[in-house]
Amino acid sequence: MQELITSDNGSIADMQTENIKKRSNSFDAVASSHKNNMGAEKTFNAVLLIMGIVVILILAGILVSLFVESIPAIKYNGFGFLINNVWDPVTDRYGAVPFLLGTLLTSFLALVISIPFSLAVSIVLAEYLKEGWIPAILKSATDLLAGVPSVIYGFWGLFLITPIVRKIELSLNLPPYGVSILAASIILAIMIIPYSASIAREVIPLVPVDIKEASYSLGATKYETIKTIILKYSMSGILAGIVLSLGRAIGETMAVTMLIGNSNILPKNFLSLIFNPGNTMASVIANEFTEATGNIYLSSLVEIGLLLFIVSFILNVIGKRIIRKFVIE
Repeated sequence: MQELITSDNGSIADMQTENIKKRSNSFDAVASSHKNNMGAEKTFNAVLLIMGIVVILILAGILVSLFVESIPAIKYNGFGFLINNVWDPVTDRYGAVPFLLGTLLTSFLALVISIPFSLAVSIVLAEYLKEGWIPAILKSATDLLAGVPSVIYGFWGLFLITPIVRKIELSLNLPPYGVSILAASIILAIMIIPYSASIAREVIPLVPVDIKEASYSLGATKYETIKTIILKYSMSGILAGIVLSLGRAIGETMAVTMLIGNSNILPKNFLSLIFNPGNTMASVIANEFTEATGNIYLSSLVEIGLLLFIVSFILNVIGKRIIRKFVIE
């Protein structure tokens, strides 16, 4: 009997030892897996950090290269580059005021024209036509506008927009140029609609449903709910799309070059400024870079590129500050 008890105790002890070994192996496997995961986590974080640093270095490299190449023009032109409105490579007089003003005017005028259309499209797709073939076609058409090459927009603007602008100029007793800052702004407005509309239509549905239902329960109409609730809660996202559109408009080159008229003369009144040919910083670089033979001439064009970079950066910083003020926590 004692031998049987001893045998049972020995088998129980063996089983306990085996269970302990299995648990130990399981703990070792978990620890090994945890170590591997920690190694993968560190590698992943390191890759993300490197990618972020690379982006910053690229941005810094662009800024440094533009600054280095524009040093001869900075020394030659001085501060007068920013206040002089005469651009004459023959006499080596370089002023960026016409191009700076043309860039800001075409971009903000295009923004003013595009905002009603982009908001209307986003509200219709997010609140009225949520399902069906009509919103699918409208979404595809809006997204397709962003993929059309700018040269196609330029040709279309020459054939359709410039004749319309020319008729408006004749009705106002202005020289019928057709190609003008207004024509370039209209084509820019069409080009940037997808950028603001696509973000707005994704942000508007994120407004909490209970807030909209509370508005309806208080007797508010669809229009009142959109005006006081939906637009208020989604304003930060809508502004983000507008800032993105502004950045797209500032840097556009080909379509603007084909429609703006490429004139370096700055008109004296606002009406002539809108309907007369002009130039932007991007278009003057595209038009004259291959013709720039002198060192100062070429460096002045690079300085315009540096100024365009700085203006884009400043506008983006201002836009982000405005967006933060409309964030609802």
